[in-house]
Amino acid sequence: MAPLATAYSGPPKFTIARAFTEWRVDVPMLALILLVAAWYLISVRRVRRSGGQWGSGRTFAFIVLGLGFWTIATMAWPGAYESVLFYARATQTVLLVLVSPLFLALGKPLTLLIEAYPGIGGRIERMVKSRVARVVTFPAITTLALVAVPMVMYFTSWYTHVFTSGTVRELTYLILMAPGYVFFWTLLRVDPVPKEYPYGVAMWITAAEVVGDAFFGIAVIADQTILAAGHYHAVGYPFGPSLATSQVLGGGIIWILGDFVGLPFLAVQLIQMMRADKQEAAEIDAELDARDAARAAARAASQAIADEDAPVTVEGGPVPVEAGTGEAGTGEADRPWWESDPRLTDRFKGA
Repeated sequence: MAPLATAYSGPPKFTIARAFTEWRVDVPMLALILLVAAWYLISVRRVRRSGGQWGSGRTFAFIVLGLGFWTIATMAWPGAYESVLFYARATQTVLLVLVSPLFLALGKPLTLLIEAYPGIGGRIERMVKSRVARVVTFPAITTLALVAVPMVMYFTSWYTHVFTSGTVRELTYLILMAPGYVFFWTLLRVDPVPKEYPYGVAMWITAAEVVGDAFFGIAVIADQTILAAGHYHAVGYPFGPSLATSQVLGGGIIWILGDFVGLPFLAVQLIQMMRADKQEAAEIDAELDARDAARAAARAASQAIADEDAPVTVEGGPVPVEAGTGEAGTGEADRPWWESDPRLTDRFKGA
């Protein structure tokens, strides 16, 4: 096997211009991305032909932003320089773990699958609501996986295997994206989810993710050893800052860019929680108003009956009230609540 130093055929010098023009075509990954894009567009067409509606914003989020960032992470500058620049690899990690999955989840692919293919839609919904799905998507598990998977990759030999095996590299891309997609899928709730947790729980989980990203980035910065130093020395590290500086930059990217995604998402969760609380308060007020209106109507009806049964004064004396009608103001609606509440009347019936 040829040494990595001679096997690497990248550009001899890194420049800002190359960062935007250098592309590495990853044929298997490109084929997968195009296949996913074709499925999505065909499914949207099926939904619209059947008379359904599908917003263009969802399509834009999935195709342009979700698949777009996936393509940039694997084939643009981060993909082209991942094996020689540590901070390029760090940028790629954040794009795959957080950015691309966020927009893919916003594209509502599960809902699209269910609406476009009703024959399997029922089975998909049953799988989503299954006990296994509820366990796997428990918030603590999804958050732990979101932070733990890339950390395990960076601090084990997995990191260097990505550079020496194309199969490992392709699988790593997908493994990094999976926990991010599940995380955003369960918290955004634009698609059917196994369980809708309160927005307060979502806020705590998002805050834990932000702290986890910061911890991950700081761990990379504070590491006294050079991660994958043998690999970088083998390729000669032909350009860019020193290995130590590149690792510090990479840790900073993981920390800052990760929080750049996480903090706005935390703000969105706060806004959603406030809206949910406001809606719940409005529903409670409406229920109380309806109950008060029903009681007022009952009192009015009781008063009307009492007025009809009131003694009528005629020559010779008042007409007696029929037995059982009682006096005005003694209707059920006018009785104190504790006299008509079955929870109390049944309990103290023998008293």
